[in-house]
Amino acid sequence: MRRYVIQMLEKAGSGHPGGSLSSADIVTCLFFKVMRHRPDEPEWPDRDRFHLSKGHCCPIVYAALAECGYFPKDELNHLRKLGALLQGHPDVHIPGISVASGSLGQGLSVALGMALAARLDKRDYRVYCVMGDGEIQEGNIWEAAMGCAHYKLDNVCAVLDYNGFQIDGRVEEVMGIEPIVDKWKAFGWNVIFIDGHDIAQILKAFKDAAGFKGKPTIIIAKTIKGKNVSFMENVVDFHGRAPTKEEAEIALKELADGK
Repeated sequence: MRRYVIQMLEKAGSGHPGGSLSSADIVTCLFFKVMRHRPDEPEWPDRDRFHLSKGHCCPIVYAALAECGYFPKDELNHLRKLGALLQGHPDVHIPGISVASGSLGQGLSVALGMALAARLDKRDYRVYCVMGDGEIQEGNIWEAAMGCAHYKLDNVCAVLDYNGFQIDGRVEEVMGIEPIVDKWKAFGWNVIFIDGHDIAQILKAFKDAAGFKGKPTIIIAKTIKGKNVSFMENVVDFHGRAPTKEEAEIALKELADGK
Protein backbone atom coordinates (compact mmCIF):
# COMPACT_ATOMS: atom_id res chain seq x y z
CA MET A 1 0.00 0.00 0.00
CA ARG A 2 2.82 2.40 0.82
CA ARG A 3 4.47 1.55 -2.50
CA TYR A 4 1.32 2.67 -4.31
CA VAL A 5 1.49 5.99 -2.47
CA ILE A 6 5.11 6.64 -3.48
CA GLN A 7 4.49 5.63 -7.09
CA MET A 8 1.36 7.78 -7.38
CA LEU A 9 2.93 10.89 -5.92
CA GLU A 10 6.15 10.65 -7.92
CA LYS A 11 4.15 10.42 -11.15
CA ALA A 12 1.86 13.26 -10.08
CA GLY A 13 4.73 15.50 -9.03
CA SER A 14 2.72 16.84 -6.11
CA GLY A 15 0.77 15.61 -3.11
CA HIS A 16 1.08 14.64 0.52
CA PRO A 17 3.22 11.59 1.32
CA GLY A 18 3.83 12.09 5.06
CA GLY A 19 0.29 11.68 6.34
CA SER A 20 -0.59 9.09 3.71
CA LEU A 21 2.23 6.89 4.99
CA SER A 22 1.43 7.49 8.66
CA SER A 23 -2.19 6.42 8.20
CA ALA A 24 -1.46 3.48 5.87
CA ASP A 25 -1.84 0.75 8.48
CA ILE A 26 -5.07 2.24 9.82
CA VAL A 27 -6.65 2.57 6.37
CA THR A 28 -5.50 -0.89 5.31
CA CYS A 29 -7.03 -2.52 8.39
CA LEU A 30 -10.30 -0.67 7.85
CA PHE A 31 -10.77 -1.58 4.20
CA PHE A 32 -9.49 -5.15 4.33
CA LYS A 33 -10.41 -6.40 7.81
CA VAL A 34 -12.91 -4.14 9.55
CA MET A 35 -15.46 -2.38 7.36
CA ARG A 36 -18.51 -3.98 5.80
CA HIS A 37 -18.58 -2.89 2.16
CA ARG A 38 -19.10 -4.14 -1.38
CA PRO A 39 -16.74 -2.87 -4.09
CA ASP A 40 -19.13 -4.16 -6.76
CA GLU A 41 -21.98 -2.20 -5.15
CA PRO A 42 -20.45 1.07 -3.87
CA GLU A 43 -23.82 2.57 -2.87
CA TRP A 44 -25.00 -0.48 -0.90
CA PRO A 45 -27.28 1.10 1.74
CA ASP A 46 -26.00 -1.05 4.61
CA ARG A 47 -22.31 -0.48 3.97
CA ASP A 48 -20.17 0.96 6.74
CA ARG A 49 -19.34 4.58 6.02
CA PHE A 50 -15.77 5.84 5.73
CA HIS A 51 -14.85 9.50 5.72
CA LEU A 52 -11.32 10.85 5.37
CA SER A 53 -11.47 14.16 7.20
CA LYS A 54 -7.82 14.90 6.36
CA GLY A 55 -8.59 14.73 2.67
CA HIS A 56 -5.10 15.65 1.48
CA CYS A 57 -3.97 12.16 2.53
CA CYS A 58 -6.25 10.56 -0.06
CA PRO A 59 -3.48 8.65 -1.91
CA ILE A 60 -3.59 5.88 0.70
CA VAL A 61 -7.38 5.69 0.43
CA TYR A 62 -7.19 5.61 -3.37
CA ALA A 63 -4.71 2.75 -3.07
CA ALA A 64 -7.10 0.84 -0.81
CA LEU A 65 -10.08 1.46 -3.09
CA ALA A 66 -8.14 0.29 -6.15
CA GLU A 67 -6.82 -2.80 -4.38
CA CYS A 68 -10.36 -3.64 -3.25
CA GLY A 69 -11.62 -3.33 -6.83
CA TYR A 70 -13.65 -0.13 -6.77
CA PHE A 71 -11.88 1.04 -9.94
CA PRO A 72 -8.98 -0.17 -12.12
CA LYS A 73 -5.52 0.15 -10.59
CA ASP A 74 -4.36 2.01 -13.69
CA GLU A 75 -6.28 5.03 -12.40
CA LEU A 76 -3.59 5.41 -9.74
CA ASN A 77 -1.13 6.35 -12.49
CA HIS A 78 -3.16 9.45 -13.34
CA LEU A 79 -3.43 11.05 -9.91
CA ARG A 80 -3.94 14.83 -10.06
CA LYS A 81 -3.95 14.90 -13.87
CA LEU A 82 -6.42 17.11 -15.73
CA GLY A 83 -9.64 15.19 -16.31
CA ALA A 84 -8.54 12.17 -14.27
CA LEU A 85 -10.82 10.35 -11.84
CA LEU A 86 -8.46 10.79 -8.89
CA GLN A 87 -7.65 14.32 -7.78
CA GLY A 88 -5.80 15.89 -4.86
CA HIS A 89 -8.79 15.54 -2.55
CA PRO A 90 -11.57 12.93 -2.60
CA ASP A 91 -14.90 13.69 -4.25
CA VAL A 92 -18.14 11.85 -4.81
CA HIS A 93 -17.41 10.98 -8.44
CA ILE A 94 -15.00 8.33 -7.16
CA PRO A 95 -16.57 4.92 -6.44
CA GLY A 96 -16.27 4.27 -2.71
CA ILE A 97 -16.25 7.96 -1.72
CA SER A 98 -19.49 9.11 -0.08
CA VAL A 99 -18.62 12.73 0.76
CA ALA A 100 -15.97 15.11 -0.59
CA SER A 101 -13.30 16.29 1.84
CA GLY A 102 -10.41 18.68 1.91
CA SER A 103 -11.40 21.64 4.03
CA LEU A 104 -9.94 20.51 7.34
CA GLY A 105 -11.91 20.20 10.55
CA GLN A 106 -15.23 19.22 8.98
CA GLY A 107 -15.00 15.44 8.89
CA LEU A 108 -16.35 14.64 12.33
CA SER A 109 -19.44 16.75 11.62
CA VAL A 110 -19.97 14.64 8.49
CA ALA A 111 -19.62 11.47 10.57
CA LEU A 112 -22.13 12.84 13.08
CA GLY A 113 -24.67 13.39 10.31
CA MET A 114 -24.10 9.95 8.83
CA ALA A 115 -24.52 8.29 12.22
CA LEU A 116 -27.75 10.16 12.95
CA ALA A 117 -29.03 9.16 9.50
CA ALA A 118 -28.36 5.52 10.34
CA ARG A 119 -30.42 5.86 13.51
CA LEU A 120 -33.29 7.57 11.71
CA ASP A 121 -33.26 4.99 8.92
CA LYS A 122 -32.98 2.12 11.42
CA ARG A 123 -29.80 0.81 9.83
CA ASP A 124 -26.90 -0.74 11.70
CA TYR A 125 -23.93 0.51 9.70
CA ARG A 126 -20.94 2.01 11.48
CA VAL A 127 -19.25 5.30 10.61
CA TYR A 128 -15.46 5.60 10.54
CA CYS A 129 -13.77 9.00 10.37
CA VAL A 130 -9.99 9.40 10.07
CA MET A 131 -8.73 12.77 11.29
CA GLY A 132 -5.35 14.47 11.46
CA ASP A 133 -3.93 15.82 14.70
CA GLY A 134 -3.38 19.29 13.20
CA GLU A 135 -7.02 19.68 12.21
CA ILE A 136 -8.34 19.06 15.70
CA GLN A 137 -7.03 22.52 16.55
CA GLU A 138 -10.20 23.69 14.80
CA GLY A 139 -13.32 24.39 16.84
CA ASN A 140 -15.85 22.60 14.68
CA ILE A 141 -14.20 19.27 15.52
CA TRP A 142 -15.11 19.86 19.16
CA GLU A 143 -18.66 20.94 18.33
CA ALA A 144 -19.11 17.63 16.52
CA ALA A 145 -17.47 15.80 19.43
CA MET A 146 -20.09 17.28 21.76
CA GLY A 147 -22.86 16.32 19.35
CA CYS A 148 -21.73 12.71 18.99
CA ALA A 149 -21.55 12.32 22.77
CA HIS A 150 -24.87 14.08 23.35
CA TYR A 151 -26.69 11.73 21.00
CA LYS A 152 -24.79 8.69 22.34
CA LEU A 153 -23.68 7.72 18.84
CA ASP A 154 -21.89 4.48 19.57
CA ASN A 155 -21.90 3.73 15.83
CA VAL A 156 -19.25 6.46 15.39
CA CYS A 157 -15.59 5.48 15.51
CA ALA A 158 -13.16 8.34 14.95
CA VAL A 159 -9.47 7.66 14.40
CA LEU A 160 -6.87 10.29 15.18
CA ASP A 161 -3.69 9.91 13.11
CA TYR A 162 -1.45 11.31 15.82
CA ASN A 163 1.83 11.76 13.93
CA GLY A 164 2.75 15.04 15.61
CA PHE A 165 3.24 17.16 12.48
CA GLN A 166 1.21 19.54 10.34
CA ILE A 167 2.05 21.78 7.40
CA ASP A 168 3.68 24.49 9.55
CA GLY A 169 5.73 22.20 11.77
CA ARG A 170 5.26 20.23 14.97
CA VAL A 171 1.70 20.23 16.27
CA GLU A 172 2.87 20.99 19.81
CA GLU A 173 4.63 24.13 18.56
CA VAL A 174 1.85 25.38 16.26
CA MET A 175 -0.94 24.86 18.81
CA GLY A 176 -0.60 22.15 21.43
CA ILE A 177 -3.42 19.62 21.74
CA GLU A 178 -2.40 17.79 24.90
CA PRO A 179 -3.71 16.33 27.17
CA ILE A 180 -5.48 14.74 24.23
CA VAL A 181 -6.80 11.62 25.95
CA ASP A 182 -8.26 13.62 28.84
CA LYS A 183 -9.87 16.10 26.44
CA TRP A 184 -11.80 13.44 24.54
CA LYS A 185 -12.82 11.73 27.76
CA ALA A 186 -14.08 15.06 29.09
CA PHE A 187 -16.19 15.43 25.94
CA GLY A 188 -17.90 12.13 26.73
CA TRP A 189 -16.04 9.75 24.43
CA ASN A 190 -14.69 6.25 24.92
CA VAL A 191 -10.95 6.63 24.26
CA ILE A 192 -8.55 3.93 23.07
CA PHE A 193 -4.84 4.80 22.73
CA ILE A 194 -2.73 2.55 20.50
CA ASP A 195 0.41 2.21 18.41
CA GLY A 196 -0.95 3.11 14.99
CA HIS A 197 1.53 0.84 13.24
CA ASP A 198 0.82 -2.32 15.26
CA ILE A 199 -1.71 -4.29 13.23
CA ALA A 200 -2.82 -6.42 16.19
CA GLN A 201 -3.47 -3.32 18.31
CA ILE A 202 -5.34 -1.61 15.47
CA LEU A 203 -7.63 -4.57 14.85
CA LYS A 204 -8.30 -5.06 18.57
CA ALA A 205 -9.13 -1.37 18.95
CA PHE A 206 -11.69 -1.51 16.14
CA LYS A 207 -13.22 -4.67 17.64
CA ASP A 208 -13.42 -3.10 21.10
CA ALA A 209 -14.93 0.08 19.64
CA ALA A 210 -17.65 -1.91 17.88
CA GLY A 211 -18.56 -3.60 21.16
CA PHE A 212 -18.68 -0.43 23.26
CA LYS A 213 -22.22 0.87 23.81
CA GLY A 214 -23.58 4.25 24.84
CA LYS A 215 -20.70 6.46 23.73
CA PRO A 216 -18.81 7.24 20.51
CA THR A 217 -15.25 5.94 20.40
CA ILE A 218 -12.06 7.64 19.33
CA ILE A 219 -8.95 5.60 18.62
CA ILE A 220 -5.92 7.79 19.17
CA ALA A 221 -3.26 6.14 17.03
CA LYS A 222 0.32 7.23 17.72
CA THR A 223 2.00 7.18 14.34
CA ILE A 224 5.13 8.32 12.53
CA LYS A 225 4.88 10.87 9.73
CA GLY A 226 6.33 9.30 6.57
CA LYS A 227 6.43 5.84 8.18
CA ASN A 228 8.79 3.24 6.63
CA VAL A 229 10.64 5.67 4.35
CA SER A 230 13.75 6.68 6.28
CA PHE A 231 14.30 10.13 4.78
CA MET A 232 10.61 11.05 5.12
CA GLU A 233 10.05 10.00 8.72
CA ASN A 234 9.28 12.99 10.95
CA VAL A 235 10.40 15.44 8.24
CA VAL A 236 7.89 18.26 7.94
CA ASP A 237 8.91 19.04 4.35
CA PHE A 238 7.25 15.80 3.27
CA HIS A 239 3.90 16.86 4.63
CA GLY A 240 3.15 18.27 1.19
CA ARG A 241 6.07 17.52 -1.14
CA ALA A 242 6.08 14.62 -3.56
CA PRO A 243 9.27 12.58 -3.92
CA THR A 244 11.50 13.16 -6.91
CA LYS A 245 12.21 10.26 -9.25
CA GLU A 246 15.46 9.55 -7.43
CA GLU A 247 13.83 9.77 -4.00
CA ALA A 248 11.00 7.51 -5.13
CA GLU A 249 13.47 4.86 -6.25
CA ILE A 250 15.15 4.92 -2.84
CA ALA A 251 11.80 4.84 -1.04
CA LEU A 252 10.50 1.93 -3.10
CA LYS A 253 13.68 -0.03 -2.42
CA GLU A 254 13.36 0.59 1.31
CA LEU A 255 9.73 -0.50 1.26
CA ALA A 256 10.59 -3.61 -0.74
CA ASP A 257 13.33 -4.44 1.76
CA GLY A 258 10.89 -4.01 4.63
CA LYS A 259 12.75 -1.12 6.24
